[in-house]
Amino acid sequence: MGAYEDLHARSLEDREAFWLEAARAVDWFEPPTRAFDPDQGAYGRWFPDGVVNACHNALDRHVDAGRGGQTALIYDSPVTGSKRSYTYAGLRDEVSAFAAVLQDLGVAKGDRVVIYMPMVPEALVGMYACARLGAIHSVVFGGFAAAELAKRIDDAAPKVVLTASCGIEPTRKVAYKPLLDQAIAAASHKPDAVVLLQRPELEAELTPGRDHDWAALRAAAEGRTTDCAPVAATDPLYILYTSGTTGTPKGVVRDTGGYLVALAWSMKAVYGLNPGEAFFCASDIGWVVGHSYIVYAPLIIGATTVLYEGKPVGTPDAGAFWRVISEHGVVALFTAPTALRAIRKEDPEGREARKYDLSRLRALFLAGERADPPSIQWAETLLGVPVIDNCWQTETGWPIVANPIGFERLPVKLGSPTVPMPGYDVRVLTDEGHEAPRGTLGNIVIRLPLPPGCLPTLWNADDRFRSAYLDGFPGYYQTSDAGFVDEDGYVFFMARTDDIINVAGHRLSTGGMEEVIASHPDVAECAVVGVADQLKGQSPTGFVVLKAGVDRTPADIEREIVALVRDRIGPVAAFKTALTVQRLPKTRSGKILRGTIQKIADGEDWAMPATIEDPTTLDEIGDALAARR
Repeated sequence: MGAYEDLHARSLEDREAFWLEAARAVDWFEPPTRAFDPDQGAYGRWFPDGVVNACHNALDRHVDAGRGGQTALIYDSPVTGSKRSYTYAGLRDEVSAFAAVLQDLGVAKGDRVVIYMPMVPEALVGMYACARLGAIHSVVFGGFAAAELAKRIDDAAPKVVLTASCGIEPTRKVAYKPLLDQAIAAASHKPDAVVLLQRPELEAELTPGRDHDWAALRAAAEGRTTDCAPVAATDPLYILYTSGTTGTPKGVVRDTGGYLVALAWSMKAVYGLNPGEAFFCASDIGWVVGHSYIVYAPLIIGATTVLYEGKPVGTPDAGAFWRVISEHGVVALFTAPTALRAIRKEDPEGREARKYDLSRLRALFLAGERADPPSIQWAETLLGVPVIDNCWQTETGWPIVANPIGFERLPVKLGSPTVPMPGYDVRVLTDEGHEAPRGTLGNIVIRLPLPPGCLPTLWNADDRFRSAYLDGFPGYYQTSDAGFVDEDGYVFFMARTDDIINVAGHRLSTGGMEEVIASHPDVAECAVVGVADQLKGQSPTGFVVLKAGVDRTPADIEREIVALVRDRIGPVAAFKTALTVQRLPKTRSGKILRGTIQKIADGEDWAMPATIEDPTTLDEIGDALAARR
């Protein structure tokens, strides 16, 4: 790891030189003369005297360089049967005209715009139009609950809300307008205007005096142009809300200059992409992965981004991703482990993949939750390309730990997303704040300062930012992840700190148990939670989903799983209970709702999570527990 080690060391020991060099990949209106000012903000600010614009970097500069005819965006929507492509010049013109629409509605530099839309090109146009004007966008996942949307409207105080009449799921249409109306009615802050994109699958009625038809405003702006507003590198590009432990969402602030630098560096070094190549990030624009690697990063480097409106299975089958890769010449796929497990559950033999030409695919990247080794090995065998995990958060905006294949491809260790990226000084501390020995489970933290691209604070909540992230271990950013670093410097994220369970005085990782359970040949996916136990404090319980076509009795498989965990981890795990369910409760980004499962198992009061994909999955958990009792 000589080349990597030199790179990482330089990023920490001479951050000024390292990040000013990286900043050359960005087209600045006023280039920064220094990389970092330690006296600004909670821990310092990046590129404090730089002036830049995100939309210019993603669109205009490529057009100005003579590459306007290259494809920038491919929209592929199996749920509607429609596909569209936009060149860099075409997308620039669309964004420029829609920015004029926002100007007419009073949107100016520093104003906020909430975007509550499905995976359609207009959503990206809205995001880029805000960036063009220096306005701050805040994307809320389309179809999000009205009460949660209201909280975000109150916190961001948007001048305008951009929305659509509906989102489209494989089996239903989700009407957005009633949810938005309820949210605005409940919110203390009232936006000046709503711009609504009518979709032919389900149209909505406009509220007179407040609502505007997207197509009508856009048609009236045909031929109009707007300039890219110069903004300070430290000015916010967007606010992205993540759930808070108090029930109040945390508005993660993303500053403009540092984010552009980090994305430009990571797109080449981490994901190995070159200008003109197609990148398929199968996420949603409501989540940070979508912001970073659907909307901004591919276009910043001049690549082509695929915007996919569909699911990994069911639209129409488990070959959906493979069709997109084949049809659009995708060289890298970035998705969540849960999507991979869903495909594997429906098509364990990988027959669908063999129907398509995947010869241009170079790598599969995973992030969003722990990538279980059996799924990684399955995908490696099926695709014949590296399957590479990387780990990061809404707060960081780009990978904390990854395998920099565009710079130096390091050996893969199953269960680890590999090593810290430049600027991230990752440590493992005991609960008392002491450095933990290599290989010892502890609190994963990042020594301050955080690198460019990470949050400088929370929106209108500096004190909350410090208490949530900085006060727990002074001098460090608290990730709230538990894990360890091995002798080679590889980082292993084993669980959220809330998912570390205490069994008879032993601190055990639920992630380690899940890794063992997932290795069973009949298991598609699983979750382990610690259930209250009067004798031991907590005892682990596993919930498992079986692969399609398994015809053995669940009871037999459950007994094998219990034996497997006891064999691999030992009696200290006290693992005695495995329960088969049809589905696991997940957020709409694919994360398993372990905390809610645990509350149900413990008989505690719980609230329906705002981000849940399917509430009926929680009933299945309750039924499985009741049947076992």
